[in-house]
Amino acid sequence: MQSSLSFSSSYAATTFPLSSPTLPPSNLRLCALPRHSLSTAVSAALSDNGNPPKSFDYDLLIIGAGVGGHGAALHAVEKGLKTAIVEGDVVGGTCVNRGCVPSKALLAVSGRMRELRDDRHLKSLGLQVSAAGYDRQAVADHANNLALKIRGNLTNSMKALGVDILSGFGTILGPQKVKVGSSNNVVTAKDIIIATGSIPFVPRGIEVDGKTVITSGHALKLESVPDWIAIVGSGYIGLEFSDVYTALGSEVTFIEALDQLMPGFDPEISKLAQRVLINPRNIDYHTGVFASKITPARDGKPVMVELIDAKTKEQKDTLEVDAALIATGRAPFTQGLGLENIDVVTQRGFVPVDERMRVFDANGNLVPHLYCIGDANGKMMLAHAASAQGISVVEQVTGRDHVLNHLSIPAACFTHPEISMVGLTEPQAREKAEKEGFEVSVAKTSFKANTKALAENEGEGLAKLIYRPDNGEILGVHIFGLHAADLIHEASNAIALGTRIQDIKFAVHAHPTLSEVLDELFKSAKVKAQASDPVKEPVAV
Repeated sequence: MQSSLSFSSSYAATTFPLSSPTLPPSNLRLCALPRHSLSTAVSAALSDNGNPPKSFDYDLLIIGAGVGGHGAALHAVEKGLKTAIVEGDVVGGTCVNRGCVPSKALLAVSGRMRELRDDRHLKSLGLQVSAAGYDRQAVADHANNLALKIRGNLTNSMKALGVDILSGFGTILGPQKVKVGSSNNVVTAKDIIIATGSIPFVPRGIEVDGKTVITSGHALKLESVPDWIAIVGSGYIGLEFSDVYTALGSEVTFIEALDQLMPGFDPEISKLAQRVLINPRNIDYHTGVFASKITPARDGKPVMVELIDAKTKEQKDTLEVDAALIATGRAPFTQGLGLENIDVVTQRGFVPVDERMRVFDANGNLVPHLYCIGDANGKMMLAHAASAQGISVVEQVTGRDHVLNHLSIPAACFTHPEISMVGLTEPQAREKAEKEGFEVSVAKTSFKANTKALAENEGEGLAKLIYRPDNGEILGVHIFGLHAADLIHEASNAIALGTRIQDIKFAVHAHPTLSEVLDELFKSAKVKAQASDPVKEPVAV
């Protein structure tokens, strides 16, 4: 298992260096570093930049006001630190403005459309609905308005707590010194966190015009709903957009480099998800192929997608489609940060860090008082992982050692139904077991046995538990079904807290609720170890 969690696997690796000649569109900018900083070498503004300052403007300075930077800033204030955050674009970063937030607005629409157009499902509930339609611009406005609202919420929450928001891209000049913007405004801080995030990766040979060949950032604007769209990559981003486009009437063709769709998911979950999310819908796919060249529509010609065999590189096919969405993962946005001023060399664009998010220099030594969180370090490219890493760093700089358990961080794909996961897949768990010499068991439960799911007529779903039968350790949980993204947190919290199956079996779940899917899952596990003694005496009521 790679240390970074896959958003797409159509190009085998999920994240890529920025050495590709294909630069991101000019309107795609990320936390604290506008695009023009990629080609601007910022030199030191002071003659003593190699020496740390004797006094500081702030206790903590965060470069990048995305979800990770925001989470770190709020926790820092709670801990009593004088905190500033540097932002060169808009507060919220990729997630809020060009990622997980507006995409959920579009997915909310796609979910409603599926419900309203599913005559069989509606009739089974005794409902009759006339033909459903949608207003494309109104749908796009819903996504944009949600992003604006959440951006405002994040900005106001930091201002209310006294976090200084410094406008301008941040460049590290030397130890504990950051230049903000194009002027000679140099800010000092005892500790610095890099939280600059990532941008969509566009492979060589693909020409993005922002209209007919687009990235996820363009797609979220929903400027059009093409009749036929090719989606390059069948990871999280590609799957979610296939859900949106097919619900709005598009035909979708997946292009996947590996031999199966959704290769980043547990294989059993992938198989079921393909049967429900792909096969019945207006979707076809090509696996084991690269999109070697994509040319935008122009002069009355459609978008041309040239496919080659992923292994032999032989020409396979050419597709003529109305649009193409590039969902091939994300690249760290770290150029122009001034890392050379502190002798830090990125690895495939990622800032090298240890398990405490402390940054390494080119010689493998830790750079004092410098940390990197989120997509920029590549450990786990999820917004909530960035926030958790930021909180962990704040714990450290305020005197409490803390190491984040990344295997306890959940992930979700917000299709209809949803997919969620935490921990290891079954193949990963069995590989680990073989190396370390322990046994692995698997328990499963179906949504068809859940009263609430049946009441909703949404019995299609599966929950899977991978565990150690000798001691009850939870190795991984994978869910496909109604509200899977909400259900996964009981499992992720159990892993984070070290709760064993023999203990969580005694947890009580309200009836009838979907949470009983997890209740039945844990109770079906066969663990040899006995339950632990209760932490507290029961309270009489």
